[in-house]
Amino acid sequence: MANASATKGERTRAAILDHAVDLASVEGLEGLTIGRLASDLGMSKSGLFRHFGSKQDLQLATVGAARARFVAMVIEPATAAPDGAPRLRAMAEHYLDYLHSFPGGCFWGATASEFDDRPGPVRDAIAASLDAWMAELVRQATAAGIADPDRYAFELYAVVMAANARWRLTGDRRTFDLARAALARLEAELPG
Repeated sequence: MANASATKGERTRAAILDHAVDLASVEGLEGLTIGRLASDLGMSKSGLFRHFGSKQDLQLATVGAARARFVAMVIEPATAAPDGAPRLRAMAEHYLDYLHSFPGGCFWGATASEFDDRPGPVRDAIAASLDAWMAELVRQATAAGIADPDRYAFELYAVVMAANARWRLTGDRRTFDLARAALARLEAELPG
């Protein structure tokens, strides 16, 4: 969310995007419309349209806002731990907890499946965000001395995404216990 020194326009834009990220986690990025957001936020369509020139601009800004939320909720809190095994442990825990920050589960799980077969700037932005996350996991796994950091990063990502998909589909909270057990087996590979 915008800080106190932000202009009214910046605060309004941030509020719109915060709501758009939550809405996209439930209805996807195609579910975002100027009309829907204006109605939800008690704004005029023209007032909201001034912040985004097109639906694609709105979608791209929403992806950017989702990435900022992910960094704030998963990556930044983990930076208190040193690089390598301690940071991987912290990131894995924050990553699983992050799923609960959206009404529709993981934003990336919802939007990646929605845009995986749709070439264009929105798909590219989603892919770039996920690629950056995977690169950070690989970097931390390498720093931890994992023999195959790409595999480790993929498995950590796969466990959390599977937990998100299963939880959203069934509502069974035991899914998170299973995910934590799988992450514990991955953690056993970490030195120290």
